[in-house]
Amino acid sequence: MKIKNWQFWLGVLISTVCLWLALRGLHLDQFWGTVQSANYWWLIPGVGVYFIGVWVRAWRWHYLLGPIKKIPTKTMFPITTIGYMGNNIYPARAGEVLRAVILKRKEGVPVSASLATIIVERIFDGVVMLAFVFVNLPELARLTGSSGFMGSIQQLAVIGTVAFLGALAVFLLAAMFPQVTARIGTWVIERFMPQRLREKVTGIMHKFLDGLASLRSPFNVLMVFFTSVIIWLLETGKYWFVMHAFDFNVSFFALMLMNGIVNLVTTIPSAPGYIGTFDASGIAVLVAYGVDQATAAGYTLTLHVALWLPITLLGAYFMAREGLKWSDNLREEAKN
Repeated sequence: MKIKNWQFWLGVLISTVCLWLALRGLHLDQFWGTVQSANYWWLIPGVGVYFIGVWVRAWRWHYLLGPIKKIPTKTMFPITTIGYMGNNIYPARAGEVLRAVILKRKEGVPVSASLATIIVERIFDGVVMLAFVFVNLPELARLTGSSGFMGSIQQLAVIGTVAFLGALAVFLLAAMFPQVTARIGTWVIERFMPQRLREKVTGIMHKFLDGLASLRSPFNVLMVFFTSVIIWLLETGKYWFVMHAFDFNVSFFALMLMNGIVNLVTTIPSAPGYIGTFDASGIAVLVAYGVDQATAAGYTLTLHVALWLPITLLGAYFMAREGLKWSDNLREEAKN
């Protein structure tokens, strides 16, 4: 897959800086002692809970696509895992485009309509992540004095709230008033797009608006939000299970805060697999809670691998089973 060199190297640079911030001052002997003494049996229920969350993600996507085409969740699950695999091994969250293209191949759903539902997913995920942070704001205020990194999270939460709620409002208005949105979009296209691209871009716009159809019902919006909360609580459950493999204990609410902060920080460009951004923010949260650096690093790096490896292997299996690979043909389909 072709990614602009500057985007790739910028991500590598950011990941390198974050890893340096996360691991500076770490005593390797203490770190290895922590890793070697961990009880890795706890990863099994953690991975199980995580995959239940992935199944709920597939159901949520099935629900969002319902007005376009009713596709069983069992069909959506492999495609969802392939998308996660793509996000984990390719830069720029290319897995989102990959799963939209595969859905088009298998079910004939236009890529632009699928991408609309995927963007809606990400907006709701962001809103829930911010909710996790805001639920713990009193705790966060207590922690900010012990960590310079944590002190910037309140500002990040405010900026993120404006961004995600603003995007959600735009998408809800576009869904509720599709004809008005289409007229505005057509006006912009006719005035700012070259003549040769206008027809194609207009077609993409209409398919994209079709992908927002599920948001026209208040009940549907509440269902998407509810399932998003369940998804992220299940993922926090994985954090909780993995914690029991190590010699420390923090509350479930602390892990909710860690989950929210980590996933907000991983929206920053980085090397594939969120290397560095995940680790630096996760370690900083735990250190702020009084966990020693070696234990925090051992836990966070183990959690990162446990989040990355199983879903990547399963996604690769499903992609191989479908006989698919990220080829020039797939890239061309993504443009249509």
